[in-house]
Amino acid sequence: MARKPRIHFPGALYHVIARGNRGQKIYRDGSDYELYLQFLEEYKERYRFALYAYALLPSHLHMLIEVGEIPLSRLMQTLQFRYTRNFNIKYRKFGHLFQGRYKAILCEKDAYLVELSAYIHLNGVRAGLAVDPIEYPWSSYIIYMSEQRSELVDEGLILAQFSKKRKLAMKGYEHFVKERIGQGHVKAFYELKDQRLLGEDEFVEEVHRGLNEELSFVYDIPIKEMVSEVGLVLKIPTEFINSADRNRLGALGRGVVGLIGRKLGGHTIKAVAEHFNRDPVAITQGVNKVEAKLREESDFKQAIEKIEKGLTKKRQKKYLITYA
Repeated sequence: MARKPRIHFPGALYHVIARGNRGQKIYRDGSDYELYLQFLEEYKERYRFALYAYALLPSHLHMLIEVGEIPLSRLMQTLQFRYTRNFNIKYRKFGHLFQGRYKAILCEKDAYLVELSAYIHLNGVRAGLAVDPIEYPWSSYIIYMSEQRSELVDEGLILAQFSKKRKLAMKGYEHFVKERIGQGHVKAFYELKDQRLLGEDEFVEEVHRGLNEELSFVYDIPIKEMVSEVGLVLKIPTEFINSADRNRLGALGRGVVGLIGRKLGGHTIKAVAEHFNRDPVAITQGVNKVEAKLREESDFKQAIEKIEKGLTKKRQKKYLITYA
């Protein structure tokens, strides 16, 4: 699946995740954490973004950032390059410190801002580095629990959700965070629509309207129903398609199911192979043969279009979920 381009607009909220290359440590001692935060604060002045939360772990980091006019990519490229250069000089290393591109999940602010801040602040606890989030020194939770305002972290907006009075807001937020200590890894925070977006369908559609992009979606079609439709249109008995025997018509049917399953239903080759109790390589080969047949035979192409039309008629659309 081709990687989607970054999305930028003023006010966009991102959950940023960056990991060490091959799982290596990106912070080895306290001075490394301090240097990264120093650079982050310097660039906050230059790039004018809001930082709602951060957690720096030995081998990865999380940040919750709302951008202004300047794209997130400008900040991250400059920050990661500068920190990597200093790290490599200090430890006499060469090459990449961070693993590929950082993750930038565009989040629905109203629905996820407070929840994500708590999730990020509990990273040190989930990693076994602290029992209480206040004990972990390299997250912004300490700032939330302080009566002093911070130059680096914009904690006011989230605290205001709990009370207008800072002391009461601190207590409310503390309770909110500690209620979530036992929840562990939250898979839902990494379930992305259109590979980049975390939010309800209305949020996804609004973002796409603003970008003037076509929506990418799939249909909620079980593989079993695809088998029935393929058998009906191509006049292949479904027992042939489901059979473990090496039947030419059955192989053709499975190849078509593999092709339209991926295209219409978002089913992976692995999922289709498991449905038929076949090797994924065999299903891939079948899909390749079907694609070649489509290019060469107009009648076959029309039959596939008829299958697709029959399967999608009055069918509910859904966004394909990928994981960050």
